[in-house]
Amino acid sequence: MVQSQWPYWLPLRSDLRNISPYGAPQIEGVIALNTNENPFPLPGEVAEAMSIRLNAVIGNLNRYPDRDAHGLRQKLAHYITQSTGVEVSEENVWAANGSNEILQTLFLACGGADHLSLGFIPSYSVHPLIAQITKTPWFAGSRDEDFGIDIAKAKKLIRDKSPHLVFVTTPNNPSGSSTSIADLKELAEATGSVGGLFIVDEAYAEFSEEPSAVTLLADFPHVVVVRTMSKAFAFAGARTGYLIAKPAVVHASLLTRLPYHLSALTQAAAETALEFAPAMQSEIELLITERERVANAITEVGYRVVPSSANFLLFGGFSGESSAIWQAFLERGILIRDIGLRGFLRVTIGTPAENTQFIAVLHKIAE
Repeated sequence: MVQSQWPYWLPLRSDLRNISPYGAPQIEGVIALNTNENPFPLPGEVAEAMSIRLNAVIGNLNRYPDRDAHGLRQKLAHYITQSTGVEVSEENVWAANGSNEILQTLFLACGGADHLSLGFIPSYSVHPLIAQITKTPWFAGSRDEDFGIDIAKAKKLIRDKSPHLVFVTTPNNPSGSSTSIADLKELAEATGSVGGLFIVDEAYAEFSEEPSAVTLLADFPHVVVVRTMSKAFAFAGARTGYLIAKPAVVHASLLTRLPYHLSALTQAAAETALEFAPAMQSEIELLITERERVANAITEVGYRVVPSSANFLLFGGFSGESSAIWQAFLERGILIRDIGLRGFLRVTIGTPAENTQFIAVLHKIAE
């Protein structure tokens, strides 16, 4: 709805009347390569183990779940320790219904009308959206033409604005580009010098070769790493996100999380998935290989591809409007993402068969 369509009797906040809910088209009968999902279903052994576990939980659904998700947080801590080489415990981890709820929890705890938040765009559009919803002022820093961050300019901006919350998404969405750990360290130092919280959104970290920002926690207590199980774990439907930080950040999250926000079913399913982490992530290398195949195909037809460390590609250089190219793909049965960035579209890496169909349509459109 736009402002003129809201009913007179609804006391909706005036600052929300002209915004749109976050979301992407959901269309039946097409190959959906628009939401950065992992295209592979759960391995059979995992599905079977999860079914057994969930069946046991169902018998207790008359009871509230573990309010603080102790078992899940322990398993997440073990996974992060194993995958990053940084020793963390349950006290360093908080979990929620997707990383978006983690972000909202942080904004509620450390944002507000007198706390400035800052990010570098184009990046994940949910960051400024949650800022607006929580009435937290947002300042948009810029990225270079190659979607990287000019670190010298960024550090000056942080010093000049003194934000309470600084967001960096790496690998970045929608570009797929990564910010090096050395650059993250410089930004963490700058953020710490003004008393801010440095939040690194690592939703696509498992597809990147860069070290995780978790490695910065020992030297920078104000660093918060936000992750999700939706992508690398092929677990988008279960809605499980988490943060890794100093215990004080976890304790602050307790202040603003909703009571019993993570269902017993979600906790049980996620714990099982983590017990089978190697199996759940067995297709990552294939997706990376397919990412390179699709990137090469896009380049071969004359379009520009932004180097990606994620499970998607941003591409442009069209002779016509990007919206028209998006429509041309859709008419041929391929749904990709028009992210509102002039001259660019984004495609998720699908199964090899889906990617082959995308490439075939790509050639037809580029003729």
